[in-house]
Amino acid sequence: MASHVPDLDGLRLLVLIARLGSIGAAARTQGTSQQAASERVRGMETLTGLTLVRRGARGSELTEAGIVVVERATHLLAVAEEIEVVIDGLRTDRGRDLSVWASMTVAETLIPRWLVQLRQRQESEGSTPTTVSLTASNSTRVVEAVRDGSADLGFVEGVTAPAGVRHTAVGRAELVLVVAQGSPLSRRRTPLTPRQVAELPLARRERGSGSREVLESALAEHGLVAADPVAELTTATAILGTVLAGGSAAFLSRRVVERDLALGHLVAVPTADLQLHRTLRAVWSGGKQPPAGAVRNLVGIARAQ
Repeated sequence: MASHVPDLDGLRLLVLIARLGSIGAAARTQGTSQQAASERVRGMETLTGLTLVRRGARGSELTEAGIVVVERATHLLAVAEEIEVVIDGLRTDRGRDLSVWASMTVAETLIPRWLVQLRQRQESEGSTPTTVSLTASNSTRVVEAVRDGSADLGFVEGVTAPAGVRHTAVGRAELVLVVAQGSPLSRRRTPLTPRQVAELPLARRERGSGSREVLESALAEHGLVAADPVAELTTATAILGTVLAGGSAAFLSRRVVERDLALGHLVAVPTADLQLHRTLRAVWSGGKQPPAGAVRNLVGIARAQ
């Protein structure tokens, strides 16, 4: 029985025509000429025996038959993307190990619980638990690791979505300004203005970290730049230790400091007019959806928190 199903590139072209309303625009998106795209459309119409695209003075639109084909093609193309990712994984011989990279805050406060839940889910399903290797770094390095294939999955934090990778939001985190109990700032009751915050001598993370990006972006909205740090450290734990020792103030994730705030070791200093929330994102390479299996399960667990 002869097949009347167009190839994947042809179906992708139809989807683009439906979205962009023009064969020319769809051709440019695919990196080909309008003439070549028109010939591909005619070839698909000959193959299917259907008129799929209606051309007009204002552009092109799908016929009723074309709309039905695109509706089914969208699902087929999503499955094809997943298969491509699976084949890529098999070709690179990654085996069952899963390499996860995460920003420092996520690695220290969230990932351990997520990995336990992943193992529990796999055991309950009767499957062999995936061996996971975890690397903690700043958000910029995590994205680089996903891009170059060192990481199968990454978790980052920051204001803007990273470029060059697929991503989805899995939560939000708040930065809070903290000082040691008994320090002069611990007795302050009125919020610090953005300018006062910018002038503070802080312990801060290195460039590339999500928390540093959030603070710098919040100050930049007021035309301000943070003063030089008194200490520049590579982990939230090191900054927390510095603050607890009375060394300086610092902006840290509320998740990192909530225990010390509750015990009275630290005091949260109020601030005003600063957007200090950041988005936590899962990042990966390949299709629009995370690769099926352990990667997708772990992203689902992170979203559910």
